Amino acid sequence: MYQPPRDPTAALEYHEGTRRGKIEVVATKPLNTQRDLSLAYTPGVAEPCRAIHADPDAAFRYTARGNLVAVVTNGTAVLGLGDIGPLAGKPVMEGKANLFKKFADIDVFDIELQADTVEEVVAAVKAMAPTFGGINLEDIKAPECFEIERRLQEELDIPVFHDDQHGTAIISAAALLNAVELTGRKMSETTIVFSGAGAAAMACARLYCSLGVDRKNVRMFDSKGLVTKDRPNLNPEKEMFAADGPAISLADALVGTDCFVGLSVANVLTAEMVQGMAARPLIFAMANPDPEIPYAVAKEARPDAIVATGRSDHPNQVNNVLGFPFVFRGALDCRARKITEEMKVAATRSLAELARQDVPDDVLRAYGLNRLEFGPDYIIPKPFDPRVLLYVAPAVARAAAASGVAREPIANLEAYEERLHHLVERSRSLVGPLIRRARANPPRRIAFPAGTNPYVLRAAAQLVAENVCKPVLVGPEWRILKVATDHRVDLTGIEVVDPVTHDAGEMLAMKLWEARQRKGTTRTAARAMTHDPIYFAALMVEYGLADGMVGGPGRPYKHTLKPALRVLGLDGYSRVASGVYAMIFKDGRKIFLGDCTVNVHPSASDLAEIALNTAKVAETFGQKPRVAMLSYSDFGEHREDPGVSRVEEAVRLVRERRPDLEIDGEMQADTAVNYQKIAEGFPFSALTGPANVLVFPDLTSGNIAYKLLEHLAAAEALGPLLVGIGGPVNVVPVDAGVTELVNIATYTANQALDLAMLKNGGVVQ
Repeated sequence: MYQPPRDPTAALEYHEGTRRGKIEVVATKPLNTQRDLSLAYTPGVAEPCRAIHADPDAAFRYTARGNLVAVVTNGTAVLGLGDIGPLAGKPVMEGKANLFKKFADIDVFDIELQADTVEEVVAAVKAMAPTFGGINLEDIKAPECFEIERRLQEELDIPVFHDDQHGTAIISAAALLNAVELTGRKMSETTIVFSGAGAAAMACARLYCSLGVDRKNVRMFDSKGLVTKDRPNLNPEKEMFAADGPAISLADALVGTDCFVGLSVANVLTAEMVQGMAARPLIFAMANPDPEIPYAVAKEARPDAIVATGRSDHPNQVNNVLGFPFVFRGALDCRARKITEEMKVAATRSLAELARQDVPDDVLRAYGLNRLEFGPDYIIPKPFDPRVLLYVAPAVARAAAASGVAREPIANLEAYEERLHHLVERSRSLVGPLIRRARANPPRRIAFPAGTNPYVLRAAAQLVAENVCKPVLVGPEWRILKVATDHRVDLTGIEVVDPVTHDAGEMLAMKLWEARQRKGTTRTAARAMTHDPIYFAALMVEYGLADGMVGGPGRPYKHTLKPALRVLGLDGYSRVASGVYAMIFKDGRKIFLGDCTVNVHPSASDLAEIALNTAKVAETFGQKPRVAMLSYSDFGEHREDPGVSRVEEAVRLVRERRPDLEIDGEMQADTAVNYQKIAEGFPFSALTGPANVLVFPDLTSGNIAYKLLEHLAAAEALGPLLVGIGGPVNVVPVDAGVTELVNIATYTANQALDLAMLKNGGVVQ
C-alpha cells in the first residue's frame, strides 16, 4: 500500500529538481521556419485577431482559451497550513495545474493574488477573465470565499468553481450514496453530524440535501459548538443548517446518528463517541493531514463502520482530484456559462456508479493491489482510475445542457465519449472503429484457451457488455466457475468449454491425428493434445466451432503460437506468419512495426511477406500504408553488404506481388519518418509521405525498437497482432491485463469478419 512521503528533504528536492517547479509552457504549433514565424506572429497573427474582434466567441476557435483554466488563490487558507499568503501557496497551485493536465488534459495558469478583500479578488479575476475558459478558486478562507464565488458566478459568463467547497462535496457525496446503499439506509432518513462549518462543510451539506438528505437531519458543529438558530450574527450559510433547541455536545449529538462528516481538525472524534453511533455507522473523517479520528482507532472501536478519510494510505480516500478536472472538462467542452447544482449532482452520481464497476488492472497496479471491489473498503473510485474522465465529463456535459447553461450542447454524446476515451487510452483511436464494426455484424465466437485466468474472465465479461463478440472460455469447467465465483465475474453471455468432456473432443482428436499422423503423432497423443486448452481452441477455429482465438496471458508467447501453427498452418495468402505492433503517439501518429515477435533472421522473401502482412494490418485499422524497408543504409549506400541487398530484394518482391502498395527502401529509420529528408535528399522515392509501416531487417532490431519507443517516447503499444496464420489467432503478452485482452480480442473478431467476407463473397454470415 502506498505511504505518503514524510521526508521534507525529499519533497523539497522533488520541487527543485533539474527544472524548478512543476509546470512549463509548451508550444502546440511548429516554430521551425520563417513561414512558421510569419504565421505564429506577424503578419499572420493579425488574421485571428481580426476574427476575434469581429466575433469574441472566435477566441474559443483560434486561441487556447477554451481549454485554459485559471487556478486562483490569495493564500488565506492553504491546505492545512492556514493563511500563509499567495507566494507560499504557489507550490499548491502548480500542483493543481499538474492534476488538471494529467487527468483531463486541461491547461492551467496558476494565479497567486496579493489581494485580501472580496472586492480585490473579484476585481482581479474579472480583469483577467478574457484569458480563460474557466476559473478554479482555491485556498481562499471562509466566509469570504462564499461571497467571492457568488459574485464571480453572477458577473462572469464562464464557469467559476471553488474546489475547496464543491470538490470535497462531490467526492464525499458519491461516497455517501454508496455507503447508504451498502448499509441498507435511505438518504431521506439518514442522520448526519458535521464537525466543521467552513466552506467545504457547507457545500457538502447542500449537495447531500440535493441528493435526498432531509435538512432537518443535519446538525453542524463549528469551533463554538453546535450551530443553533438562537446564536447571534450567523452568516446565511450557517443559518441554513442551524438547529432548533439548545446547544448540545458533539458526543451527545452523535448518539444514534448514522453518519459523521469531519471537515475540521484532528482528534475531535473519540472511540467512545463512535461507539455510541447507530449500527454500521458511516465515518467520514476528512481533516488533512490528520483526520478527526485515526482510521485504525475508528475501525477498532466500530469494526462494522464504513470509514473514509482524506489520506491515500487508507481505504476510501476522499480526494478532490476525482472531481475538479472532470467537472471542468465537461463544462469546457459544452461551453457552459456556469457550473450548476445539477452538474454537481450528475458528477456525484457518475462517481458513485463507477465505484460499482470492475476495477481495471492498471489501477490495481498503480496502488499495488491484487483485487478491489465495491464494498465497505471501496466506495469511491481511485484517483488514478482513467475511467473517471469517461464517466464524469459526459455526465456533467449532459447536465449542463439539461439545465440550460451549455452554449454548445454536445449533440453526439457517443462520439464525445469516444474522443474522451482517446485521452485515457490512445489505442482506442485504432480499436474504436473495430468495436463499432464488430457490433454492427453478427458476433464472432472467440475462444480463450486461458479460460481459468481471472483477467481473461473479466475481459470476456467486458466484451459481452460492449457486444464485441461471443467469448468462449476453454479449460476445466469447475476451475473456470470457481474463478468466476471468486472474482465475482458474471458469466452471462459467456460460453464455457471443457476440452476433456466436450462432445466434439473425440472428433477433434481424430482430425488432429489425421493431420499429423505422418509427423509422429499417435491417436493416443492426439487425444492427449486435445485435452490441452490451446490445442483444443486452435482445433475449434480450424473446424468452425470458433471464429478466432486469443491466447495468453500467463503463458510464454511460443506456447500458444506453436500449437496454433501446427493445427492451422499458414493462410492461403501468406508464406510466413509475422507479428505487428501498432505504436500510437501522443500527437496522434500511428506507426505499424513488423516483425517484432516471430521471425528471427528473415530472408528476402520472408521480409517481403512481413511487409505485406504489416501493410494488411494497417489497412485493417483504416490506414493507407506507406511501407519503409529499414536498414542502416539509404538506397544502395552499402550494397556490398548482403543484409542491405536482402532488403533491396524484398522491396522488389513486394512490388511484384502488390504493385499498388506504396513501398520503398532500403532506408534508414530517420529517413523513413522524416518526409522532408526524403523529399529533399531522395526525390525519386516512391513514398508520398512519412512512412507509417516500418519493416525491420531482423527480430532483434524490431523488438528493441518497439520497446524503446514504448518506454522512452511514451508511445502506446497495441499488439502483438499476428498475421499469416490459417485462422484468426492472436497472442497477448504474458503480463497483459484486461484492456490488452479486450483490444486484441476486438482485432481478432475483425479478422474473423474479414475472413467470413472473403469466403462469402463480401457478405458476413
